[in-house]
Amino acid sequence: MINTNNKIGCLNIEDAHIMFRNFSGKESKYNTKGNRNFCVLIDDVKYVKKLRKDGWNVRTLAARDDDDEDRYYLQVALNFKYMAPKVLMITRHKKTSLTEETIDSLDYADIAHIDMVLRPYQWSVNGNTGVKAYLKAMYVTIEEDDFAEKYEGEGYDDVNEDDIPF
Repeated sequence: MINTNNKIGCLNIEDAHIMFRNFSGKESKYNTKGNRNFCVLIDDVKYVKKLRKDGWNVRTLAARDDDDEDRYYLQVALNFKYMAPKVLMITRHKKTSLTEETIDSLDYADIAHIDMVLRPYQWSVNGNTGVKAYLKAMYVTIEEDDFAEKYEGEGYDDVNEDDIPF
């Protein structure tokens, strides 16, 4: 569910689905080194039209099969230099605030649920204008395996890797 606070206000997205994760800012065919980003799917075509009208850069992911429909998404940037996002990783027993140094753990995490707030940045270059999405806040619930609860709170956070003999 997407909720806009005003015409070009923050976007609140509950139960978000993300793809093309690059929280680490790894260089690739589609990404310049250091650019941390991901894409969030926009399922409601009504909101796609509104967001595009407001200037957000909603992109189309063409259907792969005739039976499928096109999908729509926003690329979301993460910037820790000026306005660091608030990112909480949530498990059954713990909430961990992720930082610039630890957010890359989300690149391969098994995510069960995400709620997020996207902040707009209105830009204008050479007569062109638009709205770029930046992450303001994100609450990520991790899908835990069957042993997570068994080993929770066993003091393993204090283990120094240099002390492990293998």
